[in-house]
Amino acid sequence: MRKLPPLNAVRAFEAAARHVSFTKAADELRVTHGAISRQVALLEGWFGVKLFRRAPSQLTLTPAGHIYYREVTAVLDRLALASMNLKQQSATSVLRISAPPTFTMRWLIRRISSFQRLRPDVEPRLTTSIAPLNIQDTSFDVAIRGNVGEPAAGWRSQHFMTEMIAPVCHVDLLSGSPLKRPEDLKHYTLITYLTEPYPWSQWFSQAGTEMDAAQETRRFEQMFFALQATQERMGIGLFPLFLVVDELMNGELCLPFGDLGLRKREYRSFWQAENESRSPMEDFSMWLVEAGHETEQFMQEWATSTGLQF
Repeated sequence: MRKLPPLNAVRAFEAAARHVSFTKAADELRVTHGAISRQVALLEGWFGVKLFRRAPSQLTLTPAGHIYYREVTAVLDRLALASMNLKQQSATSVLRISAPPTFTMRWLIRRISSFQRLRPDVEPRLTTSIAPLNIQDTSFDVAIRGNVGEPAAGWRSQHFMTEMIAPVCHVDLLSGSPLKRPEDLKHYTLITYLTEPYPWSQWFSQAGTEMDAAQETRRFEQMFFALQATQERMGIGLFPLFLVVDELMNGELCLPFGDLGLRKREYRSFWQAENESRSPMEDFSMWLVEAGHETEQFMQEWATSTGLQF
């Protein structure tokens, strides 16, 4: 028999840890601030350890809280995806969505329940891909891609969010040798991945210097793997900041160069022109614009609070 903690308390903890705020977690789960606080206290009592450090003006995760948050988030993401796939069997209609893997896991799944509240008669079916769009491909209705150009003939598209890409690393990585200028990176391992939209060579160029040919790098297949390696202190990676803002806010990750060499890139939704009048696709496109705008506003508020200029 599985010995599980109180699941409502786990859900409250994950929301509070993700936002680093009981108030924002309460807004998301539509309960009171006190309810979140009580659920977290219940979970801490169940474990016998503190998960948060509470101060009058600041909430931070303890080391135990960091570890548990990382595991719980992955479990809840998998549960959400499994539940969504099962629910498809009884849906009135299906909207097939193709999106990049890390984007799907760390942004889309966490928000798509609000689209389902908007259109409860439509079941989103998620698949992950970064493949270039092919007009002959009928395996999806809507595709999401990071893109800077106009769509090819036969496609329609809608810009819904702008991402900022910059160097990111674990705060512990800088304890021995601080980074003051790009040339200092020769003392560190650079994390790269096959799907990266912004290679290190371009970052060095945009920062006003050249990448050392002897620079040590470690290469991964997917962004998700590269991000995990960065969280495990294996090196410094280039990542879209909206995908790691939770870790930046709770102090696990940091921007060693601030906004130096920052690059902006669009996220767009794509669909075949002949299908653009379908109501679920129209509603999903409008929802993406609203959700993307909300994320951009949140990122701008965070940047302003930390002195960054986006």
